[in-house]
Amino acid sequence: MKIAVLSGKGGTGKTLVSVNLAAVAGQSSYIDCDVEEPNGYLFFKPESVESEEISIKIPIVDETLCNGCRICVEFCKFNALAYINDKLLIFDDVCHSCRGCVLFCPEKALEEREKVIGSIQRGVSENVAVATGMLNIGEASGIPIIKKLLHDALTGPSIIDCPPGSACIVMESIRDADYCILVAEPTRFGVHNLAMVRDLVKLFNKPHGVLLNKCLEGANPAEEYCVDKGLKILGKIPFDRELGMINSDARIAVRENVKYRDRFASLLQVVREEVRHETVVDS
Repeated sequence: MKIAVLSGKGGTGKTLVSVNLAAVAGQSSYIDCDVEEPNGYLFFKPESVESEEISIKIPIVDETLCNGCRICVEFCKFNALAYINDKLLIFDDVCHSCRGCVLFCPEKALEEREKVIGSIQRGVSENVAVATGMLNIGEASGIPIIKKLLHDALTGPSIIDCPPGSACIVMESIRDADYCILVAEPTRFGVHNLAMVRDLVKLFNKPHGVLLNKCLEGANPAEEYCVDKGLKILGKIPFDRELGMINSDARIAVRENVKYRDRFASLLQVVREEVRHETVVDS
């Protein structure tokens, strides 16, 4: 079972939810796909960490074969190539490694070399296998790292800590998910971001529900939105100073206090029941 945790922006509580769900799930996997700013490992503090470099293929030109036809330049939609002063220039930093320029070059003047764009670190924290993707600064896309993270063999239920927003890296993170948890804040801005990720999971036809975080007494625009749109509310996390202090100290709440363990265990049970229900409906 793969559970993806999403939010429309950073700071909503996505990592808080992901880390605590993985920690309360027994033998499980925590996968940090927020490769531009991963921080789940700060909570788990994994041991026996192993690192693997992730690379992509970048074109290089053999100037003795290039005749300046510019077919590669016209093909590249990312403007990673330019032909200036009778010379083909390749801008590695914006190349998306699609390989199209290499395939379409009529003179076979383009070959490929490996370029390291980041790494994956794997370790263990008690009963949780922790996998963290880290994109090098300035790289165009973390998708190759996310693909590798999600392709590896996983232990038990897998909690996927997605990047914030709804860009391509988020799409890749939820592609194989069995269920999506949308974390929302109780504000008008929170509703805007919730609507954004809801549109994304609907596009991918993923079963999903909403977890309302930082709930206060009184009106909750995010809850009103869920009721209006018929969205499943998986649970509510109240605005809690103690929980905030534990989280800001990079500690895992379910390992600190039984009341938080019970809360996140209950959330996990609700999600498991939702997944079972979807499986029965599909069959």
